[in-house]
Amino acid sequence: MAIDKLLRMVHPSPPTTGDTERPVPRWVMRLAYAMPLLLLPSCLWRLPFAFHFDMGQQQEGGLPSLWVSILYVFGLSVMSELIAFLCIGLVRGWGEIAPARIPFIGGKRIRPLAAVIPALLGGLALTALFGSVPFGDGQWLTVFGIVENVPYDNGWWYALAMICTAPISVWGPVVVVLAIAYYLRRRPRPGSRPPVPVQQIPENV
Repeated sequence: MAIDKLLRMVHPSPPTTGDTERPVPRWVMRLAYAMPLLLLPSCLWRLPFAFHFDMGQQQEGGLPSLWVSILYVFGLSVMSELIAFLCIGLVRGWGEIAPARIPFIGGKRIRPLAAVIPALLGGLALTALFGSVPFGDGQWLTVFGIVENVPYDNGWWYALAMICTAPISVWGPVVVVLAIAYYLRRRPRPGSRPPVPVQQIPENV
């Protein structure tokens, strides 16, 4: 029971009752709530690098000083999770009407394009950043050109790295899908009246 409560605090499950103006398809809701969990393995896998533990990688060159690597790795992991949590705003009421506690814009209606454009650009950037196509002989075609796989001490370390980091490749496409679903749900419909919000639920995600 205690473990279940802890998990719900860290990553709550999708609500059974929506608080958006128009209903969110169930699969879109689940996709948004899955993003922080999909990125969590890569964040945890990355943390040992902060303390100069190479997780079986055969790196060339020296590592930065310890305080630099700790700030960089922990900051990157925290930022990744925060961005993933923002995906939930594309399926919740606080992504349509700003929460009252936010200065200046609290309680105001968010224009659809104000959320869609940043989400689309972010999703496309993530797709370009983390997307890759196998090129053969351990090489991958990326937006930065052709890169080679980082060698590992053995297959076990390589398998662990692939399992933990593979979900990152779907991060960008998922954000694009969520942004499109958000726009389709909120776009004005000819001849229709403004939608009436459904039953409200607490703002916490």
